[in-house]
Amino acid sequence: MKTLRLFAILVLTLPILAQSTSQPGQKPVTHASSTQTPAAVHRSAIVIDTHADTPQRMLDDHYDLTEPLDGGYLNFASAKQGNLGAEFFSIWVEPKLYEGHYARRTLELIDSVHQAATKHPDQMMMAYSAEDIERAHREHKLAALMGIEGGHSIESSLGLLRDYYRLGVRYMTLTWSNSNGWADSSGDVDDTKVKHTEDGLSDFGKDVVYEMNRLGMAVDISHVADKTFYRAVITSRAPVFASHSSARALTNAPRNMTDDMLRAVARSGGPKSKGGVVMVNFYSAFVSDAWRNAWTAQAAERQAAESAQVAQWKAEGKTVTYEMTDALDKEWAAKIPRPPLSMLIDHIDHIAKVAGIDHAGLGSDFDGIPSSPEGIDSAADLPKITAALMERGYSAEDCRKILGGNFLRFFREVQATARELQAQAGERPKIVTQQPFKK
Repeated sequence: MKTLRLFAILVLTLPILAQSTSQPGQKPVTHASSTQTPAAVHRSAIVIDTHADTPQRMLDDHYDLTEPLDGGYLNFASAKQGNLGAEFFSIWVEPKLYEGHYARRTLELIDSVHQAATKHPDQMMMAYSAEDIERAHREHKLAALMGIEGGHSIESSLGLLRDYYRLGVRYMTLTWSNSNGWADSSGDVDDTKVKHTEDGLSDFGKDVVYEMNRLGMAVDISHVADKTFYRAVITSRAPVFASHSSARALTNAPRNMTDDMLRAVARSGGPKSKGGVVMVNFYSAFVSDAWRNAWTAQAAERQAAESAQVAQWKAEGKTVTYEMTDALDKEWAAKIPRPPLSMLIDHIDHIAKVAGIDHAGLGSDFDGIPSSPEGIDSAADLPKITAALMERGYSAEDCRKILGGNFLRFFREVQATARELQAQAGERPKIVTQQPFKK
């Protein structure tokens, strides 16, 4: 049911930060032929995906990563076949279903990832740093990391934020599709019944961003409202990133990044920073306007049918799980022709050209989406992306950057910034006094 509420929103129109069309020192796309085959290039890369919702299956449906996919996108076999080296497992708490106990649900999802690593130490290991990802790669194991999808999980508590970091969470999306009181979401920004902030982040929201910087937890701006995006970029001492968003110039979804946003991510983090990364989402509705429009057109009929089915299950005394509702979404998504793989590559190519080759990556949204482009049926199909990029002239070096190298560079900078902030003597200054200007 995760995708049901994503498209009822119009894009927020705001003044944008003045950006130059090119970043100083920005590296262009190489577009040079390679003597290596696409398969060899893909095998040589540390492939990193920054968003998969598989913990929902692991917790609610007791799914084991050694089992067949059974309609899912990710397991050990598909990860190995696709040379997936590191996966950020999404810790997503449905805000209405779990209202009143967000922290408990968050902790249970975190535990499901740790339990999987404990159960299968020969195939997966918990990772907390770029160095851990590289070590897992050397040991031929899947590096398991975690990112919280939605700031409501911290229940407006910096203490909980710190606890989640201690348990291994290494990024947090400031919002999901719901605003949380201190940061605004693209999912409800036009809903007058929802309380929103004045500038995109409240004073507490700025404190959250600073504390994430201090901890070494990456600031994820996927899902946030446009004004929250710009406020987060201004506030953050470390570069920011989008864990699973595509290009709005190609697909006009509020969850996607405008060209000015792409450039702002690339320039984030301050004058000495090498900037953030935009990890491309594989969801058909974020890749193709035609698919998104068709999905929106069937929304009323789809939601009525799904609500009736859920009511029937409950009447029969069944516990409704994420896998059950996800299967319903997939039945409806299957009525719409999938976009071609080339459209996904268009988004990667666009981001690499607008933001720079050092600022594009992969954020699939595996197991959180009902449809993906043709040919991308699981993590096993990731090599097709490398082959398609090389067909367009991307060099082996460029491909390795997009597949994971860019994120590793970004992740190292986030953690280096944390060490710098932790070394500063005295009490930190209040965010509100440091950022008085409007943007």
